[in-house]
Amino acid sequence: MAVRRIPRVLEIGLAAAMLAGAGYLSAQIEGEDRGAAPVDSSGDFEVGGITVDTAAKTADAARLAGWRIAQRKAWTVLSQRLTGSPGSLGDGALDSIVTGIVVEREQIGPTRYIARLGVLFDRARAGQILGVSTQFSRSPPTLVVPVMWSGGSGQVFERTTPWQQAWARYRTGNSVIDYVRPVGTGSDPLLLNVGQTGRRGRGWWRAILDQYGANDVVMPEARLYRQYPGGPIIGVFTAFHGPDREALARFTLSVPNADALPALLDAGVARLDEAYQNASRSGALIPDALLSPPPAPEATPTPEATSTDVAPAFEGTAVTGSQTVQIQFDTPSAGAVNAGEGALRAIPGVGSAVTTSLALGGVSVMRVAYEGDVAGLRAALEARGWSVQDAGGTLRIRRAAAPPATLTPPPGTP
Repeated sequence: MAVRRIPRVLEIGLAAAMLAGAGYLSAQIEGEDRGAAPVDSSGDFEVGGITVDTAAKTADAARLAGWRIAQRKAWTVLSQRLTGSPGSLGDGALDSIVTGIVVEREQIGPTRYIARLGVLFDRARAGQILGVSTQFSRSPPTLVVPVMWSGGSGQVFERTTPWQQAWARYRTGNSVIDYVRPVGTGSDPLLLNVGQTGRRGRGWWRAILDQYGANDVVMPEARLYRQYPGGPIIGVFTAFHGPDREALARFTLSVPNADALPALLDAGVARLDEAYQNASRSGALIPDALLSPPPAPEATPTPEATSTDVAPAFEGTAVTGSQTVQIQFDTPSAGAVNAGEGALRAIPGVGSAVTTSLALGGVSVMRVAYEGDVAGLRAALEARGWSVQDAGGTLRIRRAAAPPATLTPPPGTP
């Protein structure tokens, strides 16, 4: 049989096309201008908009004095907000409960410091001092797909956008919505893009939500209209929910110039989060039932074995099937990921524990195969000192706070 050879020119063309296709796919997945990791997902109390104007012998001393004043003012505001009456604390006590200073705007001179600051307080310690409860229920894990339209084109994670960065800056710990915020690297640009936000197929959405450990999806959209280069910017914000893109709220904001674009987007994120929270409280933010995985098929009963078939089973032993459980856990560092997986693998009955959605500095998702029911796994976690919350079939675990130490007097002390 005669074998026809491909011409050399055609071979070179096919090879070039294959290399170009591989380069295009690599360019879609990799890139320097992509990815914005969430800044903070903790539940710290935040008080912003504190203005200070201090003077000292040096710039550093003036800045430190300004931060001290900001802590005192912020504590008065937080006390008024939570208890209804202003309170005060000493600088030493404030230093022990303040977890961070957020610089919103500052001007530093040789001997003067003018700034607008935000102060973060540890939720557990601040609540204990003020005598208020710091526990609140949250929604099921909800995937965030921030869509920005500018200049007639839409983007999600194809390239890092100011809208994605605004959602990464926003502190979601105090929101009743348990947001799952993708970083925008890896396979995120391929799975979550503008085209996907317009698809309604529940099967594909279910596969994506399972990939990110979420039960629902919201698509906050920002459309930016520039009057002229460097001039006013008008932003139209819409809170979409679910694969059907149900519009829960829509509003318009504007700023005088492009320098104020980050402030415009930050205000838009805050108002959209408020809209999602109001929808959750009113019962309008309910996950689509078709986004939940189908129920596992019922096990077919098998006939009981007789003594002539197999050896008798041990008495008191219950045989249960293996099931997959999604677990959310805090990962402030790479070591916390390995520690969390190791702690789960050490539990009897756990076959595997693999992190499927990594968010360093935030909340990651782990997929655990467990021989038993979810109640048994929850009891095993609590027995090992974990605080466990059930959010629609997904377990949220945190390390329980250690009880205060009790001082024991030495022997012979009256």
